[in-house]
Amino acid sequence: MKDEGISRRSFIRSAAAAGLAAGFSTPLPAFAENLIKDKNSKTAFIYSDKYLSHLLSEGHPESPKRLEAILKRLRDSGLEDDLIKIAPEDKDATEWISKVHSEKHIKLVEKQARSPEICRLAVSGALAAVDAVCTGKAKNAFCALRPPGHHATDTGEYGFCFFNNVAIAAKFAKEKYGLKRILIADWDFHHGNGTEWTFYEDPSVFFFSTHKLEAFPFTGFPDRKGKGEGYGFNINAPLPSGADDKAIIDAFENKLLPAAENFKPELILISAGFDCRKDDLLGDFKVTDKGIARLTEMIMGLAGTYSKSRVVSLLEGGYNTGGLALAVESHLTMLLK
Repeated sequence: MKDEGISRRSFIRSAAAAGLAAGFSTPLPAFAENLIKDKNSKTAFIYSDKYLSHLLSEGHPESPKRLEAILKRLRDSGLEDDLIKIAPEDKDATEWISKVHSEKHIKLVEKQARSPEICRLAVSGALAAVDAVCTGKAKNAFCALRPPGHHATDTGEYGFCFFNNVAIAAKFAKEKYGLKRILIADWDFHHGNGTEWTFYEDPSVFFFSTHKLEAFPFTGFPDRKGKGEGYGFNINAPLPSGADDKAIIDAFENKLLPAAENFKPELILISAGFDCRKDDLLGDFKVTDKGIARLTEMIMGLAGTYSKSRVVSLLEGGYNTGGLALAVESHLTMLLK
C-alpha cells in the first residue's frame, strides 16, 4: 500500500543513520525481561507473543492480525533492529490494576475475558514501558499490546477494553517514581472515556483527547473540563467526520501545546489509536501517516523540553491492519529520531 504525502524510505534512512543496533543488557526491574539494548538505542518496543492469544470472537476487528501486521512491517522495513525489545513479565499486576479498578470490576473481567491473564499481561507491558523510560533504559517506548484499554472504567469489558492500561501506567509512574505531573494525549478516533473517568478530579494528570463525538462511546464533549481540583486538566477536542491531517494537527498545536507548556509534564503517555488514520474499518477520519508523524514530533518536542524526553506510547485502536502497520512504522520512526 502506497501512502501519499510521506516518503517512507527517507524516514527509514534517517532512522538507520542514527546507527542503532541491538545488543544484550541486563533485564529491567519488576515488569520486564529479555531486554535487548545498545548504548545508543533509545526506543523500547514492548511486546509478547502471548498477546496474540487474546480473542474476543471469530472475525472480530480487534484481532491478533493487528499485531501480526505490525511485526511484519517492522521486519520488512528494518526498524525492528533499531528497537530495544522488552517482553513483559507474567508478574501479577493486580496491585496496580486495583489503583484504577474496583475488585468488582476485576472479578467481572475474570468472567468476561476468554484470557484474563492476557488482559493482565497488557497492563504489565505498560508498566514495563514506564520502568524503561523512568530508569533511563530507554528515552521512549511503544507498547504493541492487546487488548487496548482507554474505554475501561469500572463496569467490566467496554469497547474491546478490559483494564485501562494507560491510566494504570500513570498511577504506576506517580506512585513508584514520584512523578507529580503526567500528560496523557489520546489521538484515537474514539474518545478515551475510561481515562477521563479515572482522572477527572485529579490535577496531577492532564488528559487531552481528539476524537469524533458521534462515534462510540458518544462521550468527550468540550465542556467536560474536569471537576474540583481537576478542573482545567481535561481537554476534549472533538473533530468532525472526515477530519484530516490539518484538523488534528491544528487541535494539537492550538489546544494541547499551550496547555502542556503551562502544565510542564514530567512524563507523557500516548493513547495511540491508529483508527484515526484514513481507511480504517471503524473510523472515518482521513489522517495520513505523515500526520501521525507530525503528532509524534509535537509530543517529542514537549517531552524534550519538559519531561527528559520520556514518552510511553500504548497501542489502542486501529483496525485496517495494513494501514495500522504503516502508521505504527511512521510513529516509531519518529520516536527513534
